[in-house]
Amino acid sequence: MAESNVDTATAVADNAKVNLMGMSQARLEAFFETLGEKKFRAVQVLKWIHQLGVTDFNEMTNLSKSLREKLVANAEVVAPEVIQQFDSKDGTRKFLIRVGGDNAIETVYIPDGERGTLCVSSQVGCSLDCSFCATGKQGFNRDLTAAEIIGQVWQAAKSFGQLQANGPRKITNVVMMGMGEPLLNFDNVVDAMNLMMHDHCYGFSKRRVTLSTSGVVPALDRLAAVTDVSLAISLHASNDEIRNQLVPINKKYPIAMLLDSAQRYIEAMPDSHRKMTIEYTLIDKLNDRPEHARELVRLLDGIPVKINLIPFNPFSLSNYKRVSEGALRRFQTILLDAGYTATVRTTRGDDIDAACGQLAGQVNDRTRRSERYKLDTNALLRSSDDTIPVRLVN
Repeated sequence: MAESNVDTATAVADNAKVNLMGMSQARLEAFFETLGEKKFRAVQVLKWIHQLGVTDFNEMTNLSKSLREKLVANAEVVAPEVIQQFDSKDGTRKFLIRVGGDNAIETVYIPDGERGTLCVSSQVGCSLDCSFCATGKQGFNRDLTAAEIIGQVWQAAKSFGQLQANGPRKITNVVMMGMGEPLLNFDNVVDAMNLMMHDHCYGFSKRRVTLSTSGVVPALDRLAAVTDVSLAISLHASNDEIRNQLVPINKKYPIAMLLDSAQRYIEAMPDSHRKMTIEYTLIDKLNDRPEHARELVRLLDGIPVKINLIPFNPFSLSNYKRVSEGALRRFQTILLDAGYTATVRTTRGDDIDAACGQLAGQVNDRTRRSERYKLDTNALLRSSDDTIPVRLVN
């Protein structure tokens, strides 16, 4: 069960302190009622935590002294701890964040003119095993709680001085594209995204919060009932044969099924002209040929999409190679000529291993997947002079 869904009445009765960091307004209201307080206190506390960055109840000056004393006794506001901050020469900032049990996740801020996008993680590692992604090679430990997800936004915003009256709005967009598959941590991710969009928290519009999925179709079919955030599909292939290699969940939920589900989500949105984003990582000589581009044009015919082309970013434990500039531009031109909006994601933060697909963190792997990959890679290094040397992830 999600941490944010803890029975607060039971927690108070057991004298356990409840973490308010990831609580929705409705759950905060229920919590205050257990303390014998009015529900409007929930909005006051949301503002203190998520707009002003205050975690000490004694500093919440519009709360009565008696209420502050109740909160000190029964609750806390705890964000996950930033272990280290890395700043790239291009302005990208990566946070290594401790989430307990010898685990750490990575969160990345990417500036682009007046736009600043925060890439947020949803799991410790990833339970999927996409072959082009560093996170998948790290294995999986657990889902993040709602407090740990929204806590990434809180820590990043605090680092820029954004959590204060009239603070600079450095973070303008949030994408659930960090470590993990968001739809496999459905409740906690939805709770956190709704806090991101809450008027008394961060106030991001639904068009500035994006959930990216590799294709967990049953969860995607549920999504429109609880949120209306923007949607991105991690497609990365124009046919099932290649996608099965890159994104193994495709064997269970193939491309046609995934795109049908995504279209249903878009059609359920209250606003018209909504488009989904198709993410397509281009890998040298695997999915970057002109015939793949033409196949993608046919595949997406009639679907409201914009396409984001992502040059593969090399990382340890992978033998894939970055697409050539010529192949990238040929691929893009075919899409543009077919009438699609097709942009190329600029590689940012690769000097601090913060580029797309490079996030690894520190995962106490319960699956032993990372151990197997390291053994396999070491065997390849010993047996082939042609293998490119890699830096093994710790």
